[in-house]
Amino acid sequence: MCGIIGAVGRGDATLDTLLAGLSNLEYRGYDSAGVAVSGGELSVAKRSGELEALETALEGESLPGTVGIGHTRWSTHGAPTDENAHPHTDCTDTVAVVHNGIIENYQSIKAELTASGHTFRSETDTEVVPHLIETYRADGASFETAFRQAVSRLEGSYAIAAVIEGSDTVYAARNDSPLVLGVADDATYLGSDVPAFLEFTDRVVYLEDGEVAELSPDGWSVTTLDGEPVEKDVRTVDWESEETGKSGYDHYMLKEIHEQPRALRQCLQERVDELSGTVDLGDDIATAVRSAESIQLVACGTSYHAALYAAELFRSQGVPAQAFIASEYVTSAPPHDEDTLVVGITQSGETADTLSALRDAQRRGVDTLAVTNVVGSTAARECDGVLYIRSGPEIGVAATKTFSAQVVAANMVAAVMGNGGTSHEFVSALRDLPGQVQTVLDETNAEAVAERFVDSDAYFFIGRGYDYPVAMEGALKMKEISYKHAEGFPAGELKHGPLALVTGNTPVFAVVTGETGSEKTVGNVKEVEARNAPVVAVTDGRTDVERYADEVLEVPETDPRLAPVLANVQLQLVSYHVAKKLGRNIDKPRNLAKSVTVE
Repeated sequence: MCGIIGAVGRGDATLDTLLAGLSNLEYRGYDSAGVAVSGGELSVAKRSGELEALETALEGESLPGTVGIGHTRWSTHGAPTDENAHPHTDCTDTVAVVHNGIIENYQSIKAELTASGHTFRSETDTEVVPHLIETYRADGASFETAFRQAVSRLEGSYAIAAVIEGSDTVYAARNDSPLVLGVADDATYLGSDVPAFLEFTDRVVYLEDGEVAELSPDGWSVTTLDGEPVEKDVRTVDWESEETGKSGYDHYMLKEIHEQPRALRQCLQERVDELSGTVDLGDDIATAVRSAESIQLVACGTSYHAALYAAELFRSQGVPAQAFIASEYVTSAPPHDEDTLVVGITQSGETADTLSALRDAQRRGVDTLAVTNVVGSTAARECDGVLYIRSGPEIGVAATKTFSAQVVAANMVAAVMGNGGTSHEFVSALRDLPGQVQTVLDETNAEAVAERFVDSDAYFFIGRGYDYPVAMEGALKMKEISYKHAEGFPAGELKHGPLALVTGNTPVFAVVTGETGSEKTVGNVKEVEARNAPVVAVTDGRTDVERYADEVLEVPETDPRLAPVLANVQLQLVSYHVAKKLGRNIDKPRNLAKSVTVE
């Protein structure tokens, strides 16, 4: 959600480095931004609104210093105002802190500090941290010791970074909120996500809960909160900095929709062998899924729709499978046994609710598997196994290419279950899928469909079987970026209530692929047509649904398990073009964040 950037060793380029990092983090979602630069005096600048507001405030200003931290805030405690923007300082304005997460005991700490004479200027939970550091320094503690003492008081989730006047060192710590170091030959960086500093270095160090990082001109070190040294591996990420740019597209979302053929090829690479008709995900994953007598999938948002699809797929292989919204799984966990496998699907690998569900499963002795996009993410490190979807960085808040890759990953998992889910024909269909996605992109009429229905009152999406999760995902995309009311539901439920909402100005998008259940969906389309509602059929041509549709979005014929991927691309494009025609902020939709790292 919020974004953190830090830099040590950039000299006079420190401020520009921080602003570049904040720009790279805009995709996470935010409503204010700020920076703090130190080395000599401490200088702080922050503004509510877009990053441009901060940059305008800094025009002609000099913020000297060789070390700094920056932050993009997504409001949790307090409205998006200048006062509530980060960084926050202490009473003396000599300590500055940025923070992601939620400090659950901040009210008791704030009451204690207020009683001892501290004055607070914001409504945030974060502001207690610089005041705690100030208190411990007043008792004679060094900056490092005071930082550790302050962090030890906190309960909840946090990624915290702090600087102090007169020091060229940054201290940082994490608990249940991501934080990563970037290591270059002449500088060290700090970020809540790798894209924050990817243009400067591709060498990274992932911090774990309870660890403290020190960044100084002499390098970096990681210790426990008690000060014990921790050996850390430096990894090289395989993302290119160019991948985080728009590459000439109007929006990241459109770029990422068009990147889907490449993303799927990367997901499949060296994992499918068309000659032998086999899928190879490695012995560990194969053993885990083959020994599982039941599978529980946990996820949120778009990833939950991928989980719904995967559960349907696994059940078709004879394996009992259920998909759960991660936040509900924690409060009401279903029965399990030693042969249950819990699969967490999370693009970032940092989704707080999904991590909580996975940790709950581990506490109960259940094996876990992460399906994620980010190498070295918390889910990847903590789960018993990990399957990377290899989509490359996804900057747009509305997930596109990662959903497609998650669905393909689910098909590969099903293929290695050993229950007859693979064949030469199916593997061939997998290998052909990226090219078929490209065909959809090249031949789509989605923009014309969007033009026809841009002024609709609401949008409904229906489907059965494998098409149902795609209907849900199509509705989510529409509401996320167009701000128009949209709902997705199983086609059979149309007549059990939702039909009352259908009018001549509420188009119904019917996803009709494959053969199983499709004729029944066509029957539902006829019900809609009889009530004068416009119908948009997304179809592979295996039924005659186009006879009853006002518009048709065609997809190539393929294995019925894969057709929903193609249908989803059409729905992504419709949502994109509706949002563009309405003038929405497509890459940064209001109130939403790319990575939801608080529960």
